[in-house]
Amino acid sequence: MSASTEQHRREAPKSVSCAIITVSDTRTPETDKSGQLIRQLLEECNHSVAEYAIVEDDYECIGKLLREAAENPRVEVVLLNGGTGIAGRDTTFEAVRDQLHKEMPGFGEIFRYLSFTEDIGSAAILSRAIAGTIGTTAIFSMPGSTGAVKLAMTRLIVPEIGHVMRELYKDIPHE
Repeated sequence: MSASTEQHRREAPKSVSCAIITVSDTRTPETDKSGQLIRQLLEECNHSVAEYAIVEDDYECIGKLLREAAENPRVEVVLLNGGTGIAGRDTTFEAVRDQLHKEMPGFGEIFRYLSFTEDIGSAAILSRAIAGTIGTTAIFSMPGSTGAVKLAMTRLIVPEIGHVMRELYKDIPHE
């Protein structure tokens, strides 16, 4: 790791406030294993969950909830799971993509690479994981399976979440 990356991580917030959005037509808070796993992994690393919602796999509903979360001053990062496949009903990718101000293509690229090499092989091409920003809110959208959530959270999101927020906050004037 480069010296500048190490410095950025040292300067990064140690705790980040998150919203978890599960995209599903069938899950409930009791059956949402992926949403529960996201919460567990965040809290184990001293991050907090400010909001949690389950939304149906509908472009308009996802977009509305995403805009509301990005406008909520208590939410720094939005973590979506589900609806990232290629089935006709899967609209999460489009709903997220159409709201982003800036895309972080490396997230989806590396997620698919890790999925390919460590988990599911060539089926990784079916994933439409995406990340980016809306203003100073970071957005990460991953598949809804617990395996995909664990991979994305432990290998990509949790290690960089503070660093991402450092970058988003660095141009904001401090009082």
